[in-house]
Formats: sequence, C-alpha cells, structure tokens
Amino acid sequence: MEEMFRATTICGVKRNGKIAIAGDGQVTMGETIIFKGSARKVRRIYNDSVVIGFAGGVADAFSLSERFEAMLNKFSGNLMRSAVELAKTWREDKAARKLEALMIAADKNQMLLIAGNGEVLEPDGDICAIGSGGNFAFAAGKALMDNTKLSAKDIAFKALKIASDICVYTNSNIIVEEV
Repeated sequence: MEEMFRATTICGVKRNGKIAIAGDGQVTMGETIIFKGSARKVRRIYNDSVVIGFAGGVADAFSLSERFEAMLNKFSGNLMRSAVELAKTWREDKAARKLEALMIAADKNQMLLIAGNGEVLEPDGDICAIGSGGNFAFAAGKALMDNTKLSAKDIAFKALKIASDICVYTNSNIIVEEV
C-alpha cells in the first residue's frame, strides 16, 4: 500500500501595502505518522520578488511550484499572466491536470490561489488559507484582521499558531515571508 505525504497549513494576509505568507513545517505520512516537522513550504522565488506557499501531496506541490517558477521566468515576473499561462498548460497536459496541490502566490501587488487542477483565483478579501488547517487559519486571520492593528506578517504568523493548536496536521514550526 502506498502512503501519501501531505498535510500542511498556509495562510496569506494582505494589509497596509504588504503581503505575508506563513506556513507550518509538518509533513504527514498517511493519517497517523508525522514524517517531518521542519519542512519549508513557504519560499521566495523569481529574484526574491514572489513568495509562494504550497500544500498537498509533496511531489505534486513541488511540481506545481517548479512549473509556476518557470512561467514567472518566461513572463518577466508577471504574477497573473504566469498563473493564467500555467493554468492553460493544464488543459493540454493530462498528467498535470491531476496534481493534488494548492499554492498561494504573492508579489508586492497581489495574492493568488493556484490549484493543481488549473484554477487561478484572486481572493475577494485580504486573507487566503489552504491546507488541512486552512479553515482554522482563515478564521483566526479574519478575527485578527477585524479586531487588531497587527501587521500582515504578525497576523499570518498568529493565524498559523492558532491553527497549529487545533489541527493535528499543522505544527508550530512556522515560516513567514513578506513582500
């Protein structure tokens, strides 16, 4: 029986001209084993001007992020154009259409949700969260956004911390990157 490596929480927050993406470090094998607690699922790409955070199956998440980075290079860092062109390739590539991964990508101007099935969404609000603890992080982030004057980076971190206290697939080894 093949075990799947997955589970994480990623949260993106936009506030006062800054966008922060936070992610935990847990990789879970199957339903019962924490395989790794210090994975880095938030990183800077394209000359450090774009931040991504990915969730889902490990191999699929890496494939999604590598394909997206190639599009950023092809389209001179244009976030939306790169995401849309990446989505177009899914419609032509049967293997790519089945990637079990999600990614939040941001540059200094916008934040996008990119799915492994070819969907590209720009969140309505200033918070976006994905992964097994995504709903917890989203709710915490929204409450912090509505009731504090914290920075985007602080809200993203605290939202992940709260999710890690509730979700068994999320840990408190949190990395935050801001653009």
